[in-house]
Amino acid sequence: MRRAFSWPVFRRFVGTVVVGATLVATSGCTVPVDAVTGISVTGDGHLVGVMMICGHHIDGATLYVDSTDVKSQTTMGSWTADRPLTAGLVTWPLDTPAAGWTVTKPLAPLTAGTTYVLYGWTKDNSWSSASVSFTLTDRDRLTPGEVHYDDLSANGDGSPTAVPTADFTATACRDT
Repeated sequence: MRRAFSWPVFRRFVGTVVVGATLVATSGCTVPVDAVTGISVTGDGHLVGVMMICGHHIDGATLYVDSTDVKSQTTMGSWTADRPLTAGLVTWPLDTPAAGWTVTKPLAPLTAGTTYVLYGWTKDNSWSSASVSFTLTDRDRLTPGEVHYDDLSANGDGSPTAVPTADFTATACRDT
């Protein structure tokens, strides 16, 4: 008895397996976003972290050098909240200790021409914040009472913007 073998069917089967394996290998789990991070400045020009937490909680924040090369994403500072931060606006100075925060890595000197990213996280990776990208030029353009953040559109793309803190508080959570 002779077996019927179809090369086109076999090729489709192999192609389906390859595509499926590729999708499984390249799809990663992401931490859901439930907060929006921004930066501001004090009256004397010190950098301030700003976060609007939308509903769950955030445990801390990290500032790093933005790079497509993961090995170049140097952590420039990290802060852990003394207790989980819940819904609402949170601010803290990035260059000095602050009540309610533990500095886990003091802020390193920032340099011109470098893009930095600040984001919030939870210890168990259950939630995160939308990050903000900025340069020292972005920081220098801010006035006290303004928040620089990446305003998320419906498709998840961020557009850098600076708004009064009241506007940030009122609108930051609309797209999370």
